[in-house]
Amino acid sequence: MKTKKNRIISAIILAVILLTAVGLTAKDLGKNVNLGLDLQGGFEVLYQVEPLHEGDEIDEAAMSSTAQTLDSRVNVLGVSEPNIQVEDGNRIRVQLAGVEDQTEARELLSTQAELTIRNVDDEVLLDGSDLVQGGASQSFDEMNQPMVSLQLKDPEKFRDITEEISNRPPGENLMVIWMDFEEGEDSFKEEVTKEDPKFISAPSVEQALNTSDVMISGGFSGQEGLERAQNIAALLNAGSLPVDLKEIYSTSVGAQFGEQALDETVTAGLIGALIVFLYMIAFYRLPGIIAAVTLTVYIYLTVLGFNIIGGVLTLPGIAALILGVGMAVDANIIMYERMKDELRIGRNIKQAYKKASQASLWTIIDANITTLVAGIVLFIFGTSSVKGFATMLLLSILMSFITAVFLTRILLSLLVKSNFFNKRLTWFGVKEADRFSLNEGKDIEHLTTPWDKFDFVGHTKKFFTFSLVTILAGLLILSIFKLNLGIDFTSGTRADIQTSEEATVEEVEAELEDIGLAPDSITTSGEDMVVVRYTKNLDQEEVTTMQNTFDELYGYEPAVSTVSPIVGQELAKNAMIALAIASIGIIIYASIRFEWRMALPSVLALIHDAFIMIAIFSIFRIEVDITFIAAVLTIVGYSINDTIVTFDRVRENLRKYKVIHNEKEIDAIINRSLKQTLTRSINTVFTVVIVVLFLIIFGSSAIFNFSLALLIGLISGIYSSLFIALQLWGILKKRQFRQTDGSLTVYEEKKKNDEKILV
Repeated sequence: MKTKKNRIISAIILAVILLTAVGLTAKDLGKNVNLGLDLQGGFEVLYQVEPLHEGDEIDEAAMSSTAQTLDSRVNVLGVSEPNIQVEDGNRIRVQLAGVEDQTEARELLSTQAELTIRNVDDEVLLDGSDLVQGGASQSFDEMNQPMVSLQLKDPEKFRDITEEISNRPPGENLMVIWMDFEEGEDSFKEEVTKEDPKFISAPSVEQALNTSDVMISGGFSGQEGLERAQNIAALLNAGSLPVDLKEIYSTSVGAQFGEQALDETVTAGLIGALIVFLYMIAFYRLPGIIAAVTLTVYIYLTVLGFNIIGGVLTLPGIAALILGVGMAVDANIIMYERMKDELRIGRNIKQAYKKASQASLWTIIDANITTLVAGIVLFIFGTSSVKGFATMLLLSILMSFITAVFLTRILLSLLVKSNFFNKRLTWFGVKEADRFSLNEGKDIEHLTTPWDKFDFVGHTKKFFTFSLVTILAGLLILSIFKLNLGIDFTSGTRADIQTSEEATVEEVEAELEDIGLAPDSITTSGEDMVVVRYTKNLDQEEVTTMQNTFDELYGYEPAVSTVSPIVGQELAKNAMIALAIASIGIIIYASIRFEWRMALPSVLALIHDAFIMIAIFSIFRIEVDITFIAAVLTIVGYSINDTIVTFDRVRENLRKYKVIHNEKEIDAIINRSLKQTLTRSINTVFTVVIVVLFLIIFGSSAIFNFSLALLIGLISGIYSSLFIALQLWGILKKRQFRQTDGSLTVYEEKKKNDEKILV
């Protein structure tokens, strides 16, 4: 048969064009990525919006007005892409990535910005309603000192007030200017005795003033005074808040901390992905090379799609992208393994490719859709960082499907149809000596595997006993030790302090005690990271003091997170809802595509995996935070992926039986299906484990717990898919068999066509 070299050349040219395009534009693509707080520094705060005065109503208009006011204030900071979202439950979330002065930003956001002019008895003479909106500005007086200029609506009212004050005796003829005076707490007579009083200034009034222009000076000295004057003018122009904002969650990350986390995680991910590429090439030969090309394109397209939709990339998002490499690998492996099987039973390369393409397509679709369910649930119920992870996960699923199903098939089809490889099957990992002749009538079930001597069904009791013992041990441990819940679920404050290699925990603790912030607990995380926790919520001033102290000591601002009990309870509740909905969605889809006897064991296996992860975290006292929930739901999607692929082979093997005559045939189907898919399962999990291990060893400490949870879940997931789910299906199927008096119809013909449906 004539070799069509032009097809090989076309495949090579297409691969070169794709890789060249990726190589030339990858740098610019990376620059356009919108980095989250944990990668470029900044802070996020969640406010509970409450009435400013008793009887006020918090309606949609009040929420919208508050969000607009906050947006106006953020513009003063020069933040390029602030994210201000109104959420259900009268809440507003503000995310400021890349903000340089976090202390200034927090003050600008949280201050009420209600300016009042009072007398020495704290009686209100003028307030914000007397000012011309937008009429404030920062300027300088004759001595070149900063001051704030205001415009009044009614000069006559100001004349009457100044006349009244001027008639007071000396020492009381003062016009006291306050910003956010707090009734019952603030008092001029108390504050005037302090070195740094809360009021802005208190000029004396000697005569009535008939003017609409008011100059506030005397309270702004030095550079700090200039910045304060600028902020007051900006706040007055932005408008006072019509509500009271109660901070219920916040997280703060220094720029250096974020940059280091980004470098570490990306480097770990790239090394892990490179090793996956090499493994695929070594194991699958030519298809492995195609996989390396398509996986590179997959990563590029996923990041490109993320940029197009304006996604915010976080550390968990990078982990989702890298995890997606494993999912894209899986789609390739499903097809390659099937193609090798078809070649071994004697089909020529074109027949094997066609058969493998047809047989693997719906397997890949089923596996991806079940993972998609978990991703959608994560997006709906997740918080900001988890939403970023879910967005990247959903994009990864879409792009892995596009590259594995379409691009892989285009490249492989060109090579197969070139006829060059007709007698070169070793390029596809198949030796001629291992092949049958097609005339022998052998099917895939006759192929030998490395697992032929192992009786999976014969050890069912051992598998169930091991899982039962593990679960009981986990329940016992949980009842004694409970989970080591992080502040995401218990409320309080956590600070991740980046230190030098020489610094000790004792030194960090001593520094904290010196500034009056002795921690409730302190531990290490990695070589140069100290994690401190407080059961209380640190206020803005305490957070600023901590950040400034350790920035001066080690050159890194600590990443600080504060969570109220309200948010912690909601996170736990949403996590349970997410897991329940994901399970229900998977049961429904798997029941439609397969049968409920396959769907139920699949979900029971998922619950098994989730519990194993929880038990191990409890045993080793590893902190459980919000990213742990993302890891659990990722494993839910990933484990169901593996289980569905195996059940798909069970369904295929069942098609060879119209009627099951005895229970041994059910056992034979389980054993045969597991043996046929075990190599694929091991290869898939191994490639993902490689990436996750590199994330654990070399990635940022900020996602260590997340990566560790993934590793535990991956190992538990393959165990439950192979040794729990299918055996449970076997038990249910045998029960169905007994109810049919020894003759179980497995498939029946549909009317009007030759399709078969599982019953």
